[in-house]
Amino acid sequence: MMLDHPIARFENLKVEFQTQDGPVEAVKGVSFDIAAGETVAIVGESGSGKSVSSLSLMRLVEYGGGEISDGRLLFDRGAAGQVDLRTMNPNDMRAIRGREIGMIFQEPMTSLNPVFTIGRQLMEGLRLHMGLSKAAARSRAIDLLRQVRIPEPERRLGQYPHELSGGMRQRVVIAMALACEPRLLIADEPTTALDVTIQAEILGLMNKLKKDTGTAVMFITHDMAVVAQMADRVVVMFRGEKVEEGLVEDIFENPQHRYTQNLLAAVPKLGEMRGQPTPKPLSLIGQPEKSLIGSVPPTEEVLLDVRNLTTRFNVKGGFFRRTVARVHALENVSFSIKKGATLSLVGESGSGKSTCGRSILRLEEPQSGSIKLGDRDILALDSAGLREARRDMQMVFQDPFASLNPQMTLADQVAEPMKNYNMAQGSELMDRVAGLFDRVELPRAFMRRFPHELSGGQRQRIAIARALALNPKLLIADEAVSALDVSVQAQVLNLMLELQAELGISMLFISHDMAVVERVSHHVAVMYLGRIVEIGTRQEVFEDPRHDYTKTLMAAVPVADPRQRTLQADFESKPIPSPIHPLDYDPGPTEYTHLGGEHYILNS
Repeated sequence: MMLDHPIARFENLKVEFQTQDGPVEAVKGVSFDIAAGETVAIVGESGSGKSVSSLSLMRLVEYGGGEISDGRLLFDRGAAGQVDLRTMNPNDMRAIRGREIGMIFQEPMTSLNPVFTIGRQLMEGLRLHMGLSKAAARSRAIDLLRQVRIPEPERRLGQYPHELSGGMRQRVVIAMALACEPRLLIADEPTTALDVTIQAEILGLMNKLKKDTGTAVMFITHDMAVVAQMADRVVVMFRGEKVEEGLVEDIFENPQHRYTQNLLAAVPKLGEMRGQPTPKPLSLIGQPEKSLIGSVPPTEEVLLDVRNLTTRFNVKGGFFRRTVARVHALENVSFSIKKGATLSLVGESGSGKSTCGRSILRLEEPQSGSIKLGDRDILALDSAGLREARRDMQMVFQDPFASLNPQMTLADQVAEPMKNYNMAQGSELMDRVAGLFDRVELPRAFMRRFPHELSGGQRQRIAIARALALNPKLLIADEAVSALDVSVQAQVLNLMLELQAELGISMLFISHDMAVVERVSHHVAVMYLGRIVEIGTRQEVFEDPRHDYTKTLMAAVPVADPRQRTLQADFESKPIPSPIHPLDYDPGPTEYTHLGGEHYILNS
C-alpha cells in the first residue's frame, strides 16, 4: 500500500550483519510507507527485523555492526523536501535525529547515559535542537516529565538513571523522544516496562501528540492489544520479510498469512481463565494443546514466608549530600508461597514490586521484617550462608542486556552458575548448557554468540536459561516475559508452567501484564506505593476485585479489538502520588479487612 505523500518510505530495504558464521540478512527487501498523522504498527517475533528496520531509518544500525546493503529510505523534511536518508552525510543525520525523527528505544538503561543526570540528558536535546536557554529547557523538561506521569519531576532532574525503576526510566526515554515534537516518532516497544495504567496514559499522550501536531508514528510492538488500540495500519514481519500488510481492522478480523493467525491466537486475553482454578498453558497454533494434568499440584508446605518486610532508600541532597528524605519502597509487606505454587505481584512501576524480589534475595538490604526460605532465616545468614541459600532462589531480571556480560559468550554465561557451584565440568557441563538452550527454544548455534548479537527477546530467554541452571526451588521472575513477543511469550510461559509441574518450583512472578498474571498464578498480590492493597487466590482477586486500585488496573487493560478503542489522554488533572517522604513521616499501621477465604484488602 503506497501513499502519495508519506513522511517516510521504505523501498526494498536490505540489511546485513557480519557474524562468525558469515553474513546474516536481517531485513530482506522490505517496503512500506508511513503518512503524516498515521500510526503504522510493525509486529512480528523477536528477531524478525522490526527494530533493525527502525534503526536503519535513523542510520543507527551501522553503529551496531549492520550494513544497509540495498534499498532507499525516503524521508519528507517539509520545506527542505524529500531526502534519501541512506545517502545522507553524518552531520545532516545528526540534525535530523531527535529534532525531525524521535526514537523511543526498547531498553531504557542502554539508551540513557549512566554518568549524566536525567535533567542534563533531557535538556541537552532541547538546547541543541530548539535553541532554548538553560532556564527554558529546564522548565520544558519538568513539563515533559509531568506529561509522562513521573512524580516530583523537579527532584528527578537531579537523579541518575540507576536511581529510577525500570518503568520510570522508560518514561524518561519517552519524554526525551517527545521533547522536540518530531515529524516522525519511532516507538520501539515503548510500553513493555510500563504497567497498564501508565501504559494507557502514555499511549493516550502519543495519540494526542499525533492529533495535535500531525506527527507520524512507527510503532514497533509485540503487544497485539496495544496494536488494536493504537494502529491505523499493520505491517507483519517474519524472519526479515514483510508477510502481510493491511488496515488494523482487516488484520485482526481477517488475517490471511498463517503467521499472523498464529500471532493473534497466542495473545492471552483477560477473563479467559474465569472458572479455572489452576494455571493453564497457552495454546500455540500448529502444536497440540498441552495439558498440565498429572502435574505436581501446590502442596500445603510453605516454601517462602515473608513477614512485615520494610525496605527504604535514603534520598541525598544539598552540598554535603545529607539524607533529606526517604523512598518508602516497601512498607510492611507480608505473604507466603507454597511449594509448587506461583504468587504474582502486580502494580504500577515504582510500586515496590522489583524491590520486593530483590529484598528477598538480599540484593537490597531490608530495614526490618523476616524472610524464611524453608527453615532458613535469610536475614540472619552471613555471606557464606547467603551464597548457599541463593542456590535455591534465582532471579530473572527485568533488563536482560544489563544482567548479561557483554564480553562472554552465551554458552559461558549459562555455564557460569554451574561452574561456581561445581555442579558439572567438561563435556557434561556443555551438554547441560545445550539442554538449557533447547529448553528455552534457542538454537544451539547461538552458544558461540555474544549478547549484542541477539534480539531483546532472545536475550531474555538466555537470562531464563541461566536462572534455571542450578535447579532452584524458588524462581523470582521480574518482568521475565515483558520483552518477549506473544508467540515466544507463550512458549516461555508454558515452559515455566512445565518446569513448575515437573520440578515443583515455586515462583514469585512480578509483572504488569494482567492477562499473563491471570494465566500463570495461583495467588495474586496487588501493590501500590510500597504496600499490598489486595491479596488472595487468583479467582478471588480477578473475579471479585474489591480495592479501588485493583479495579482501576483491570479497567486499564487494553482490549485486543480495534473496534473497541478506549485510550484517552484525560489524565492531566490527576495528582501523581510519590513514595518519597520526609524523614519524620509516619507511614501508619498496615491493617487488612478479611473478605473470606484467602482474600484480604488494605484498610484505607
